[in-house]
Amino acid sequence: MGFQVCGGAMLTCTFGAAPGTLNVLPLNKVLTGSPAANIMDNKPMMNVAPFGVCMSLANPTVAAATAAAMGVLTPMPCVPNTPAPWVPGAPTVLIANMPALNDSSMLMCIWGGMIKPALPGQFTVMIP
Repeated sequence: MGFQVCGGAMLTCTFGAAPGTLNVLPLNKVLTGSPAANIMDNKPMMNVAPFGVCMSLANPTVAAATAAAMGVLTPMPCVPNTPAPWVPGAPTVLIANMPALNDSSMLMCIWGGMIKPALPGQFTVMIP
């Protein structure tokens, strides 16, 4: 069993230089101290904050800056691009008719990064 993820959770990205945070709006009306997250809390900049700078060559801004620097990797500001929901979530626990988000869930960025919760935001509620 993992911990339920809520607003304020610390996230990491495999291509990001710094941790980001998960912002959850209180629309789901479920609180674990702060609003509880579900798999649809995946909106870039609204739910998923930037991770400092991005180091993925799949990111067009990084690729352009690297090409301009004659092949020297040049990180550029991170702008997450996460069109798909978190996977797998906790299908037995529903929040606003969607699976709840637990600390083993992952979110894929279109630039190739894998986003995972490093700290769930709370340590009292566990879900499968």
